[in-house]
Amino acid sequence: MPLLAAGPRALCRDLYCAASAREQAAPVPSSVAACSTVGGALWRGGVRVARTGGRGVRAEAAYFWDASVPVEMGEIDSMDKLDAALASSAEQNQPIIIDWMASWCRKCIYLKPKLEKIAGEFPGVRFYFVDVNKVPQAVVKRGNISKMPTIQLWKDGKWKEEVIGGHKAWLVMDEVREMIQKYK
Repeated sequence: MPLLAAGPRALCRDLYCAASAREQAAPVPSSVAACSTVGGALWRGGVRVARTGGRGVRAEAAYFWDASVPVEMGEIDSMDKLDAALASSAEQNQPIIIDWMASWCRKCIYLKPKLEKIAGEFPGVRFYFVDVNKVPQAVVKRGNISKMPTIQLWKDGKWKEEVIGGHKAWLVMDEVREMIQKYK
């Protein structure tokens, strides 16, 4: 079953694991994470390695994962902070992403760390969140929010596009990525 290919860190680890399997003498450096056994097969940094009856190991599938470092999203808790975020977007001619969420919304809480990971993928784009229960109603009306989670893209101080995140998280994240690419 083909999955995604390993990230750069895992590929480095795979090279050391493969070398030690082939040569049986090359130790894996301490900076490289240990390989583990899952479901009867070895997983070496993202590459599933099947045992081949004394002939060594063979890679069957690989997968990618985000190598991006999560970036903490800024909080907007007043109209002044919202205006400042929109003004900086207009000055820098860069889009901003605003995640309109609520602390009681399970989907919102689930999506927030995933958005922080996307923020690491797009260093020029600022990411913010607004807890609609903690801000004045005027802020929520300014964003024209009726459902949560709502993830909006603003550029040049104006609303451009939004994703209402009521469906699967990976689809929401793909839509956010497409939205950013369109207005970047």
